[in-house]
Parts: sequence; structure tokens; C-alpha cells
Amino acid sequence: MAEAVEGTKRTRSFVEWLQVAFVRLGVLPFLLVIAVIVFTLMSGKFLSGQNLINVARQSTYLTMVAMGQMLALLTGGFDLSVGTILALTSVVGAMAMAAVFAVSPDAILLAIAAGVLAGVAAGTAIGVVNGIGVALFNVSPFMMTLGMASVGFGIALFLTGGVPVYGMPDIFGKLFGFGQWFGIPVPIYVTVALILFMYVLLNWTRMGRYFYAIGGNAKASLLSGINTRLNLFMAYVLCALLTAISGIMLTARLETGEANIGATMPLESIAACVIGGVSLRGGSGRLLNVVLGAIFIGLVQNGMNLARIESYLQTVVIGVLLILAVVADQLRQRFVASLKD
Repeated sequence: MAEAVEGTKRTRSFVEWLQVAFVRLGVLPFLLVIAVIVFTLMSGKFLSGQNLINVARQSTYLTMVAMGQMLALLTGGFDLSVGTILALTSVVGAMAMAAVFAVSPDAILLAIAAGVLAGVAAGTAIGVVNGIGVALFNVSPFMMTLGMASVGFGIALFLTGGVPVYGMPDIFGKLFGFGQWFGIPVPIYVTVALILFMYVLLNWTRMGRYFYAIGGNAKASLLSGINTRLNLFMAYVLCALLTAISGIMLTARLETGEANIGATMPLESIAACVIGGVSLRGGSGRLLNVVLGAIFIGLVQNGMNLARIESYLQTVVIGVLLILAVVADQLRQRFVASLKD
């Protein structure tokens, strides 16, 4: 009898320990462990060093976009136009680069610089319009970014006619798409630099703290003297800027300007943030967890590729993970309330 009571106490203690770990760490560590175990059993190559480097490189594009999406989510909104920003950046950047390179074949650096600047400017312009609509005209982020997603995609198709853009200097793809420094792909260096930028922005600047404050309580932030409109505007501009940089890096990887890239990026970027613990209500979320969330999705996609799961089913899996993350977030809030009681 005494042993049974002791066993019950041990079971309860273990469950409580799981609840505390879940409240403190979120659902991401549990999903990571499950994914590693499942895909390791399905493929012996999954945990090889070369494959892990591939996962890190493949995750860089989503990581950049997810960090931008995080800014919008922190303020209580979201950005559904990140896929269009990727496409428009890719198309405009490739067209400008190819045009300058065709006129001056010897001015390779000038062509690359012109293409990068034109692409980033085009992508950021979408964020500027989003920011004006949400911050100045109080349009809901859902309608504003969904509308701009349609506008931007239409412009990208109009510019290219749906045909990929070629004619960029070969060195652009070799350097930014396939280049390596000390055995590490160049996109990883770019992503690490952007992570450091985001860390400083969110933890060492007023603007970063204001993003959290506005998402936590917009009315209280306004009454506290925070310029909520300016900071909301900047959240969408910075989101677009980070996404545009990702679009340039992805263009270098593909070595073409594509109008149909990034179709799944809104879903994947929001999933990375939510799995990383960013609240859909705004006001809470950690940068490191968002980066790990993006890497987790890259890990899952890589594992499904090794297991030869079709791309259509991969989209289904990402959607299911997003729903699970939202459900887990609800459970986490209940556990937090119960622990406080």
C-alpha cells in the first residue's frame, strides 16, 4: 500500500516537472526531440555533419523572414505579404541586375549592387505601404497584408509574364548562393549578422521595447507617451526589409528571378514564430526561440525529403504543426494560470 502511494507521488512529481518544463520552455524542445528521433529512425543520413550543415543553410531564408514576421507579431499583427515581398524582390533585383550587366558586361560589381539595391527597395516598398495602412489608416493587418500580397504578386507576374528572369552575372550566384567561407555557406554568415542586428534591436533599443509594449497593450502604450503609429509603421518596414534580404539571397541560390517563390512562406514564417513561443496576441516572444523554430521547420522539411515524402504532404505537415503549436500555446496559458493559483 505504502509503495503504491509512493509510486503515485513519483508519477505526480514527474507530471508536474513536465508541466513546469513545458511552461518555461514551450513546445519547441519537445517537438525537436520527437523530430530528431523519428527522422533518425527513418534515415541514417539525417544526423550526418554534412546534412546538418545543409539544414542550417536551407533554414537561413526562413529564419530571416521569421525574424521579420516576429516584429509584426510582437505588435499584435502579422504580415501575410512576406511571400509576395520575396517574389517582387527576386524579380526586380534580377531584372535590374541583368539590365545593367547587359549594358556593361565588365561592370560586374555595379550590376550586382544595382540589382541588390533595386530588389531590396522594391520589397521594402511593400512594407512601407503595409505600415502606412496599418499604422495611419488603422486597416487590420489581415486585410492590409492580404491585399498587398495580391498586388505585389500581380506586379511580379506583370513584369515577367510568369517567365523566370535570367542574365545575372555568374559570380552573384557563386558568391551569395553557393559560396563558402571556411567551409560554412555564405547565407549562414548573413543570417548570423541579421540575428545580431535583431538581438540589439529588441534588447538594447527603445524601439524594440516599444514593440513588446504595443503588443501587450496598445492603449496603455499610447497613454504612456509611446508613438505607437511610428513604431507600428517601423515594424512592417523592418519585416519587409528582412524579407527582401532573404529574397536576394534566395535569388542568388536559384540563379534566376522567380515570381512564384515564397508561396508557402507566410504559413512557414508564422509557424516558426508560434512554435518558437511568440504569442499571436502580441507582446511576448524571444528571438532565439524564433530562430530555433525556423531551424526546426527546416529540420522537419529535410527529414521529410530524406524520407521521400511528397512536397504536397509536407505542406500538410507544416499546417498541422502550426495548429499543434497554437493548441500548445493555449494549454501553456492554462498551466501558467494553474501554477499561479
